[in-house]
Amino acid sequence: MAMEIGSDLRRGVFDAGIDLRQFGVLLAIAETGSLAAAARLLAVSQPTVAHHLDSLEAAIGTTLVRRGPRGAVLTDVGRVLAPQAEAIMDRLSSAITEARGLATAGVATLRVGTFSSAGGVLLPAAIGEVRRRTDVRIELREAETIDLLVDLAADALHVALVYNDSTEPLSVPEGWTATTLGWDRYVLAIPDDHRHVGDAIDLADCADDGWILSRLEDPAADRDLLVAAARAGFTPRPVLRTDDFHVALGFVAAGLGVTVVPQLALESRPGVRFVEITDATLGRTLGVVHPVTMPLAVEVLVDRLVADAPSVLSPAAT
Repeated sequence: MAMEIGSDLRRGVFDAGIDLRQFGVLLAIAETGSLAAAARLLAVSQPTVAHHLDSLEAAIGTTLVRRGPRGAVLTDVGRVLAPQAEAIMDRLSSAITEARGLATAGVATLRVGTFSSAGGVLLPAAIGEVRRRTDVRIELREAETIDLLVDLAADALHVALVYNDSTEPLSVPEGWTATTLGWDRYVLAIPDDHRHVGDAIDLADCADDGWILSRLEDPAADRDLLVAAARAGFTPRPVLRTDDFHVALGFVAAGLGVTVVPQLALESRPGVRFVEITDATLGRTLGVVHPVTMPLAVEVLVDRLVADAPSVLSPAAT
C-alpha cells in the first residue's frame, strides 16, 4: 500500500507539469514588482518570464500575478504559493549542497569541535580553506577537551581541536588519531599594582597571592600548575574558580588575585600585566584529533591547521 501511495505522488508531480524555473519566475516577480524587472534579475527575456508564469498558472489552475501598467503584483493565491515555492527552492539548494559535499569532500556537513581560545585564533583560516575547496556545510561545537573526546567517540564530530595540560598522553578514541600542533606556554596575569617588577617571575614569588583556578571537573585542569607550585614550595590559595579566561582577567584587573593564561588566550586588559613564568614546563600541548582515514574536508582542515600552527605556537614543550 505504501508503495502505491508513493507511486501516485510521483506520477502526480509529473502530471502537474511543474518546473522549478516557474517558481523562480514567481519569486522574481514578487521581489521586483514587474515581469520586465524579473527578466533582468534572472538574465532572461521578458517573453521567457511570461511563458513560465503562464505555465505555472495553468498548472495551478488560477491567476497568480495581476499584471497592469504600473507593474505586477501577486494575487492572494500567489502570495500563498510564493513562500512555499521559496521553501522548495531553499530545500533544493540545501540538498544539492549536501550531495555535492558528500560526493567531493566525503561529508555533507563537517562537524568541528574546538575549545574557545583555539576557535578564535586557529580555526577561522582553516575553515575558510575548507569552504574555498569544498561545498560542505560547517557546524561548530565549542566545549572542553574532555567533552569533545566523548563526542568524537560517539561519532558526533568529524574533527576536534583539543589541548592537553598534563604530561600524560591524551586518551584518543579507537579509530582516531591526534596530530600535534604545538606548545602553548602559560604566562602569569597579575594586577598592575602587583609588587613584582620585571618581565619574568618565579612562582614562589606568588606564594602569598590569591589564585584564580579552574572549576572544571577534569582533575587534570590545574594539575600542572599545582605540581609546579609544589616544586616552588607552596600550594596556591584559591580565591575564585572560573573556566573563562576573560572573566578571570577581569578579577585580576580588580586586584583580587593572579592566574595563569595560555599565550593563545592573551587579550589586552587595562589593569593587568602579563609576565613570563621562569618554569617553562607550564603550558599545554595543542593538537587536532581526526579519523585515521580522513575524508577530504577533514584533510583540508587538518593540513591548514598544521601549516598555520607554527605562526602562533612553539614547536614543542621546552
